[in-house]
Amino acid sequence: MGMDSKYIETDIVIIGAGPVGLFAVFEAGLLKMRCHLIDTLPQPGGQLAEIYPKKPIYDIPGFPSILAGDLVRNLLKQIEPFQPGYTLGERAEVLERQADGRWRVITERGTVHVAPVVFIAGGLGAFEPRKPPIGNIGDYENGRGVAYCVRNPEEFSGRRIVIAGGGDSALDWTIYLADDAASLTLVHRRSEFRGAPDSVEKVQELARQGRIRLITNAQVVGLKGNGRLEQVIIQHETDGLFEVDTDYFLPLFGLTPKLGPIEHWGLELKDGAIAVDTRDYSTNLPGVFAIGDINTYPGKLKLILCGFHEATLACQAAFKVVNPDKKLSFKYTTVTGIEGFPAKTPR
Repeated sequence: MGMDSKYIETDIVIIGAGPVGLFAVFEAGLLKMRCHLIDTLPQPGGQLAEIYPKKPIYDIPGFPSILAGDLVRNLLKQIEPFQPGYTLGERAEVLERQADGRWRVITERGTVHVAPVVFIAGGLGAFEPRKPPIGNIGDYENGRGVAYCVRNPEEFSGRRIVIAGGGDSALDWTIYLADDAASLTLVHRRSEFRGAPDSVEKVQELARQGRIRLITNAQVVGLKGNGRLEQVIIQHETDGLFEVDTDYFLPLFGLTPKLGPIEHWGLELKDGAIAVDTRDYSTNLPGVFAIGDINTYPGKLKLILCGFHEATLACQAAFKVVNPDKKLSFKYTTVTGIEGFPAKTPR
């Protein structure tokens, strides 16, 4: 089958291509297991790549500080020798056991993945943007002027933008887009912000210099346009209603995690997360493991470095499922080096 086929067989299917899912590829590769990753986002990296690529992270061992986007790039480089496959921009919808004991993971687009082992590394689940309660907002989604995250900053260059929100995401993108936008207005319903003090200071300075318009104690309550967004209607606590001409409205109120389809897979759940055994991060389904923020156990910490540890132990257990008749001999990489897989030949 060619690479573009809709049927993929591998050793481990990893649902979620965030940092923990990516690192699992490395640990699996050391044990000569091949991996294929599935993610709803259009690129690997999870929240790090999607929500805060420019945010520094301070608790990755050996990196006093590393930008989220750089951490993703490093992880991708680290797993390159193990040639993982990717199904991106598709959501894992169905998990079912085949007669031969292997698992079948099917996306909403019908792509079928088959493997003896499944790692669920879906972060906090499927993210849904928190949308403001504006009745006709759906009319302007999907490229017609309303966006809930910034995937491609160039798209906003030379355009009129209205951003709503008071957290890090709203502040960060205000600072980032202010330079290239034709005009930028930030609307926040309070006068104080929830974001990093440094970012608040920068935004206030931009407003003082007249490079952005800052409207506090106000919210966007309506949208107008003819097939495409043309105006937002803003309600101010004291000044009442007024309109602002705009090409884009970015309501950045954060994301709500939802388990999504994972809820219906027969996994043991506790408080909206997947219960696991800390011996190897296995779930109640044989051959299915959950690693990273999506799992829960006594003493759980939602940290990237804890997810890396969980991935490592899960790979040791996965080896026995993938190779029931082989003995696992654990060797240090300092002794063995990293031996990648031979170049793939189309089957």
